[in-house]
Amino acid sequence: MTSFDDDANRFGTQAFYAAIGRAFVAMCMVVPGLALIELIDQRLDGRLDAQLGIRPHQVSGLDGILFAPFVHSGWEHLLANSSPLILLGTFALAAGTKRFLAATWIIAVVSGLGVWFLTPPNYLVVGASGVIFGWLGLLFMRGLVEGSLWHLAVALIVGLLYGWQLVLLFPTDDQISWQGHLCGFFGGMLAALLTRRRREAPASTSPVAASRADGTPVGQDKINGPGLR
Repeated sequence: MTSFDDDANRFGTQAFYAAIGRAFVAMCMVVPGLALIELIDQRLDGRLDAQLGIRPHQVSGLDGILFAPFVHSGWEHLLANSSPLILLGTFALAAGTKRFLAATWIIAVVSGLGVWFLTPPNYLVVGASGVIFGWLGLLFMRGLVEGSLWHLAVALIVGLLYGWQLVLLFPTDDQISWQGHLCGFFGGMLAALLTRRRREAPASTSPVAASRADGTPVGQDKINGPGLR
């Protein structure tokens, strides 16, 4: 018997499209939440950025590993992240809420630690782009390890749509956290491995090997018992 969860992860089923729809609505609700945070931050003259951002090589900046994805350096920064956040987040969330939360936590930690270790100490790093690149790595690796062609197709399509942004995985002259992007991408691949769906072993159809108390194998008893031909 196929479970609803299996149907929700099988392309083309009604449950699959329902899961995509619910995930899309949920991710669309995230953006207004981030916008509210940005509005409050601007009212506070950027103090949320200063308090919640990652400060590389400083112990006091470690808490930013979990909080930095929620704050942005301005409206332009937030708007640039909004579309890929909704698109990639929808397909990452559609595979299951628990898996999504676990994978996102892994991505945020790996990306944040990469920023903290690799970024020069005079920077303050904020934004959700590390998590976004992590979701891209998650979908790509999930397509490979789970044999899910639709996960792989989404990752490739998004890669084509935002292919010009893939250069942000590598060092640039701009003040862009390529460290967070690159580590987030690898964090997503790691999350795909750690949260992958376990395939159930098919039921065995081989003869039963147990035996009765008198030593007669069960299989033979069924075959040779009285009344059977």
